[in-house]
Amino acid sequence: MAETKKTGASVIIIGGGVTGLSTAWWLARGGVDVLVLEKGIVGWEASGRNGGGCTHPQSPLFPEEQRLWPQMDELLGYPTEHQQHRLKIVLHESDVEFMLGWVRMGEKQGFHYDTLDGKQIRELAPLAGDTVERGYLLKYGGHANPQRTSQAYAWALQDLGGRILQHCTVTGFDTAGGKVTGVRTDRGDFGCDHVVIAAGPQTGLLAEMLGVDLPVASGRAEMIVTEPLPAMPMSGVDGNGLYGRQTLRGNLVYGGGPHEWLPPVDLKTPPKPSSPLLRNIGRRLMELFPKAAHVRMIRSWSGVIENTPDGRAVIDWIPGFDNAIVATMSSVGFGLSPASGHAIRDLIVDGACSFADLSSMRLDRFAGLPKDWREAQGWLPPVAA
Repeated sequence: MAETKKTGASVIIIGGGVTGLSTAWWLARGGVDVLVLEKGIVGWEASGRNGGGCTHPQSPLFPEEQRLWPQMDELLGYPTEHQQHRLKIVLHESDVEFMLGWVRMGEKQGFHYDTLDGKQIRELAPLAGDTVERGYLLKYGGHANPQRTSQAYAWALQDLGGRILQHCTVTGFDTAGGKVTGVRTDRGDFGCDHVVIAAGPQTGLLAEMLGVDLPVASGRAEMIVTEPLPAMPMSGVDGNGLYGRQTLRGNLVYGGGPHEWLPPVDLKTPPKPSSPLLRNIGRRLMELFPKAAHVRMIRSWSGVIENTPDGRAVIDWIPGFDNAIVATMSSVGFGLSPASGHAIRDLIVDGACSFADLSSMRLDRFAGLPKDWREAQGWLPPVAA
């Protein structure tokens, strides 16, 4: 790659969440000069505050996700607290088909699961209720600590000479000859050979600056954290519409929809007031783990995630520019981050992904999407709804 000015970098990545940080780390591993621009603090949004799940069989990146996660502590040189396997508890018979559909997606790709009875479930998750009769133990997937993982990416990137500029808001782009030649910010201008837009809820707005309509809707995601409890043998447990984990300290960290949809965001950090959904999550967590009903909620987080109309990720070149990539993981970026960063690195350095077919993640699948797609799907802020 061509040398850039001292104020720039060969590759500029906009967004210091796990997708951007992973991409930067993968590039830096190969000696590429990379600069991450982050409007706030790295990992401070949804990347550092989520259920920590690493189990996404619906994605073409899934096999690589599963291959990489057990290696990440060693590769990064810092702890992620990754733990393998996942337990899915069925509380209601109406959930059986949904659960089976999920686990069978993994089975079709060569990953296995066991069907458990109530006794086996309670041996793995003693906080579960005595009436639980069915669940599935995934012999794949797992979870990690989002805050530690975000920091691990950042430290590992800097160890390799990569740069991170925080509190830096992108305001525009310089273009010439079908290329993005620079990124304008409130802290100066930076030249580049390639640019990656991986800015979470702001990704669509930034892509629009380059003439691209990336349909994303922003939603408020809620997580709660309880007092510590004795450690369960299986710390990654889903059920009752909830996802989450038990931390090494013993806290239950859980969230789960429905989202509260937000108006279109701007380049500033959206407000994050907690909503009544916290009580709903608390009630469902008590139903999932009735033997933990006595513990108190000690903190919560209300953040913003982005979703595409079909719920699937986008990793693609921006039309009209042969050196610009847009990436949104549609609210599941944490678990896929080792693989998504690898895929974007391959596109930039090699011109194609070496391990997965990314055709289902192309932008052009949204061609002809009606302008009122949010209204059609009911993804409207409460007042508008």
